[in-house]
Amino acid sequence: MQVPEAATVTLADIQQARERVRDSVYYTPCERSAVLSGLTGQQIYLKLENRQMTGAFKERGALNRILKLTPEQTARGVIAASAGNHAQGVAYHATRRGIRATIVMPETTPLVKITATRRFGAEVVLHGANYDEAYAEAVRRRDAEGLTFIHPFDDADVIAGQGTIGLEILEQVPELEAVVVPIGGGGLIGGIACAIKSLKPSVRVIGVQTARLASMAAAVAGHAPVTLEASTTIADGIAVRRAGTLTLPLVERYVDEIVTVEEDEIASAILTLLEREKMLAEGAGAVGLAALLQQRTTLKGEHTAVLVCGGNIDVTLLSRIIERGLVQDGRLIRLRIHLLDRPGALVELSQLIASHGVNIVDTLYNRAYYGVNLGDTTIDITMETRGREQVAELLGALDENGYRHSRVI
Repeated sequence: MQVPEAATVTLADIQQARERVRDSVYYTPCERSAVLSGLTGQQIYLKLENRQMTGAFKERGALNRILKLTPEQTARGVIAASAGNHAQGVAYHATRRGIRATIVMPETTPLVKITATRRFGAEVVLHGANYDEAYAEAVRRRDAEGLTFIHPFDDADVIAGQGTIGLEILEQVPELEAVVVPIGGGGLIGGIACAIKSLKPSVRVIGVQTARLASMAAAVAGHAPVTLEASTTIADGIAVRRAGTLTLPLVERYVDEIVTVEEDEIASAILTLLEREKMLAEGAGAVGLAALLQQRTTLKGEHTAVLVCGGNIDVTLLSRIIERGLVQDGRLIRLRIHLLDRPGALVELSQLIASHGVNIVDTLYNRAYYGVNLGDTTIDITMETRGREQVAELLGALDENGYRHSRVI
């Protein structure tokens, strides 16, 4: 599919965008990680867009679009629909320039994101149960009030702004052979791929989506955007039901491969970044690493830049992700164990568990449920372990000592 001439994003557009935004966005590091290189079998360089002022890459595209407003558009103000990072990018850079910014967010948006967007100076309007309803309200207000709508991805100036990341990566990693980029609507990967492929065509560009909303993969397969059913995902920053009409041709032209990752794999990647790199990433920011950790790509040892595109994550969600990741890694386990209902039975079980170096963190003692025989009881025990090998040792010891047990999922 050819990009319509009026919608074409070129290397020149991206280079001009870079000069435009250079003094107002952070030239983020692109650091080699010895730990992640060992875990993935690649030479990994992390492009840390989570260190931008608003915690995500989105402000690059938003700022480039804002800086191209006419005086009349500047005077009227801008509007956007977003539940997160795009909202904050528009709010921050518009407000800094004295431009009125209105952000329409779904009523289900977490309070932390609403608060952050207001803190950056925007007027926040809560409307609708999802992004589509918020988007419709933003368009209505645009038309009614004469505001300029700033699209989160399907806008040539926004795409060009995101593409400035590609120029930086090429400067920071001269030996670059591959880049792994999250995909939502396609603005980020479209801009980066255009920049990198235009200057160094040999570099492989690989996109990663959540398996729950692989809208760009579906669009590429059908050579046209398709609208997927809504689905929840911890990678909410790339939870886009329909790929962009401007971004799809760029992806088809420049992107070599698109892969998907599952929810538990994303959670595990977040935990890996937090634990091994001391780095906070949101779900969308961790999908690239998730794909490499799970060996979903065709890469074999290349010098690979991985986008950590955002770090804005709700702390309650983070706590659940950490717990889920510990369960996935076998470092947190809950067992339901049957005991004789007699004095000393629990002490004996506790001593057995302690003898294998396993730490008990929670218990639930029960006589009436789970089909327990009279004279018996069950206890649900949540334990911390060093990993799957220690769990296997404990389960073997329980079997040897005659304990009936099952894992609680």
